[in-house]
Amino acid sequence: MSLRSKLTAGLGFLFIIIFSIATYSSFQIEKLSIEANKILKDNYDSLVYCKNMLLALDDMNLSINNTVFGLSPHRPFSFDSSLFEEGKSTFDSNLAAEKNNITEVHEKEYVGELAEGYGRFLNLAMQIHEKGGSPVQFFENLRPVYSVVRASIVKINDLNMQAVERKSQSTGDDAHKMINTMAIIGAICILLAFFYFWYFPFYVSNSISYLAKKMKELLQKTGIKLDTRTTDESFVLLHAIDLLENRLAPIRRAKNKNEV
Repeated sequence: MSLRSKLTAGLGFLFIIIFSIATYSSFQIEKLSIEANKILKDNYDSLVYCKNMLLALDDMNLSINNTVFGLSPHRPFSFDSSLFEEGKSTFDSNLAAEKNNITEVHEKEYVGELAEGYGRFLNLAMQIHEKGGSPVQFFENLRPVYSVVRASIVKINDLNMQAVERKSQSTGDDAHKMINTMAIIGAICILLAFFYFWYFPFYVSNSISYLAKKMKELLQKTGIKLDTRTTDESFVLLHAIDLLENRLAPIRRAKNKNEV
């Protein structure tokens, strides 16, 4: 293999090392990014749904509370319909969205409990609306069901919060492992690169030094004095070649005359 081929191979090897580190780092960063986005996608939406359902449930409960205790601006025992209907619409849409966003173990069970409790809450609310309500009915019937619905929402919220914490911890562990792996790979690549930077200059320098040494010996055998104190082997080679050409020039001219 020629010297040029060896140098090309060495530079190609360094390029492969750099490209490999860059590719691996990009892959790991992209992997962590996907995991982080997955946490937000899978669980953050559920947290938003739970928050909206809690607010909507409170609005509906407030509407019934105002009606039962005669605080509504409407006739006695009639709903503050705008507040109640707005809360119901918000709750229904977020409950439907949560049913389509089951991501954790036991979350489906909790959502089922929520839907069941919410159905009982609506039935009691409509009974109060149709037949009129009383404080006793409110506290003994509706209030306990309201508490059950609220507790179901809180359980779903807590479940997703725990999932976020767990997945965040997992992502942190993955990041730590990635850093350790990259540190090991980086150390190996640095050692390989160090070997290249040591070997190839050493190889090239030895090759040129060997040629310079042989050229000096050749000049000594031919009686040509090489007067130079430089340590630059390339300069020594070029100077020696010039001296040889000067010594051989008369011989070539004489040979050309004889041939003519």
